[in-house]
Amino acid sequence: MNSIWPQLEPLLATVQKPARYIGCEDGAQHPDHHPDRVAWLLIYPDTYEIGLPNQGLQILYEILNERPDALAERTYAPWVDLEAVLRAHDLPLFSVDTHRPAGAFDLLAFNLSAELVYTNLLNCIDLAGVPVRAAERRPEDPLVLAGGHCTYNPEPLADFLDAVVVGDGEEVVGEITEVVREWKASGRTEGSREHVLRRLAQVPGVYVPSMYDVAYEGERLVSVAPRHPDVPAQVEKRTIADLADWPYPKRQLVPLTEVVHDRLNVEVFRGCTRGCRFCQAGMITRPVRERPAVQVRSMIREGLRRTGYDEVALTSLSTADFSGIEGVVADTVGDPGAANPVSVSLPSLRVDAFTVGIAAQLQRARRTGLTFAPEAGTWRMRQVINKLITDDDLYGAVESAYSQGWRRMKLYFLTGLPTETDEDTLAIAELARRCVEVGSRHTRGASVTVSVGGFVPKPFTPFQWFGQNTVVELGRKINLLRDDLRRSRGVQLKWHDPKATLVEGLMSRGDRRLGPVIEDVWRAGGTFQEWSEHFDEQLWLGAMARHGLSVDWYVHRHRTEDEVLPWGHISAGLHHDFLWQDWRDALDELGLEDCRWTPCYDCGACTGYGIEHVVASATPPAGGSQGTGQHVTDLGRRGPRLSPPVPVEIGTRS
Repeated sequence: MNSIWPQLEPLLATVQKPARYIGCEDGAQHPDHHPDRVAWLLIYPDTYEIGLPNQGLQILYEILNERPDALAERTYAPWVDLEAVLRAHDLPLFSVDTHRPAGAFDLLAFNLSAELVYTNLLNCIDLAGVPVRAAERRPEDPLVLAGGHCTYNPEPLADFLDAVVVGDGEEVVGEITEVVREWKASGRTEGSREHVLRRLAQVPGVYVPSMYDVAYEGERLVSVAPRHPDVPAQVEKRTIADLADWPYPKRQLVPLTEVVHDRLNVEVFRGCTRGCRFCQAGMITRPVRERPAVQVRSMIREGLRRTGYDEVALTSLSTADFSGIEGVVADTVGDPGAANPVSVSLPSLRVDAFTVGIAAQLQRARRTGLTFAPEAGTWRMRQVINKLITDDDLYGAVESAYSQGWRRMKLYFLTGLPTETDEDTLAIAELARRCVEVGSRHTRGASVTVSVGGFVPKPFTPFQWFGQNTVVELGRKINLLRDDLRRSRGVQLKWHDPKATLVEGLMSRGDRRLGPVIEDVWRAGGTFQEWSEHFDEQLWLGAMARHGLSVDWYVHRHRTEDEVLPWGHISAGLHHDFLWQDWRDALDELGLEDCRWTPCYDCGACTGYGIEHVVASATPPAGGSQGTGQHVTDLGRRGPRLSPPVPVEIGTRS
């Protein structure tokens, strides 16, 4: 069957938001399927509104469709109403580009960026008509792959995935295509699935769970070992050395219906040198690789012209750190060729890199929201987590924004961090109140929204050994803030459900024994667990109990240095002893400066891949202006302990 559209179209009138499923976006592709071409179905296991703006999926979509031996289409998790319709009419999951059945593709490739979508992944596999468990698949079934940040610990999904891509996908998808093309040419004979999986396991950056044996002693994992001598004992992540070689997406998709982040998105760099100990993305995407400013300007100019957007988001982990950011923003909002005023969003802002100059440039067009992430309420806690911004840095950034006409901003914090006290928690409220005071000097009605998330320890961070706070403790800390802010004018408090934080923590550091738990929750109807109206903690707790597994053991206990971690056979390029020492430094409240401006800490990210941070000059920038060039560091030295700042008045800068 080439397309299920004739059967699907009459049914779309019965579901919410049928535009989710029709495709036809500007930038969409309609590739020709041919036996000689490897067909990829790229799947984002959440709704169309969440998944369509995802840059990773769009980049691979274009790269694969440029290859003569491959093609790619897209799909997203159908909402519960369409799922019911599909099952009632015996229709499969389909691509949104040509409405071809998912089972007709050679590979089903999932983008995993959040743990609570794991049951959606199983649901999509089942809707595709493919056995959910990898061991039950036949030669004619598609291969099921996954990539994204969650796959740095792929073990909870090991029973369901044929292969996992660790790291950047731009190059490796071509190598996977070549292996699968040979498999197709061989006729996919009986027993050939084992052969192709073994071949994939030899591709750098590809992890094939079935090629590894796992051993336990009691509750503890003791080993994850390859079954064959030609399968690597450790899977090294893939890293793109030069972003200039990959100017994607060239044709960003423009949706026909409302989606989140509905704007032009341009990635300015990958990686981060700030060293925040809670931040998995900052650790696993090292080293920093900046896109040349001239290429950024070109991508913005061409993207705005083609899409018709009047807003562009410059994306990275810390966009204000991009070399010459003020110049790029100024050129964008002041482009005389633009039909309408263009606004610029900097979705990830470091308060110590946000200047009056940036604020002045951003305010020249329609003002978008500003979000700053102090993460913790006290300088002591920010030394623990290595988010080395002072209270004065925050107040200075807030002053810069309010002085240029902003009236509202959002502050993001974590609670449940290592060594956190009630004093640290209540300091969040005090920071928010003082930010409103700063804003009141410049505008009437100044307001701050405080968003608080429960901390989840992540693999390949110094906090991977930390025992996560319980639901009761996280709830108690949130109630402390609620009570303290109850009469604070101009401050609104929002928080993430601690029960959902518990399940995120369970999946984040779990092992293969959680596979049956995920399957039980899915079979009980537990899809869209990342949506508050569908999340059900009891489904998870019940499944854990049925399989004799302890939530406390997986989530709340501290790990020891010599413990075998479920992701120990995966390498993010970071030395184990670096992470452990950074964990000890955190407990000693020792902050480490940004390694782009100090001697190298020998984390392993640069030396392991033969490339250096591709950033600005090797001296700290002044006034927001940075040069160009490559920062080369000395190896093996750790930075100095940072002293607490001298107290200053609100709104001044030390």
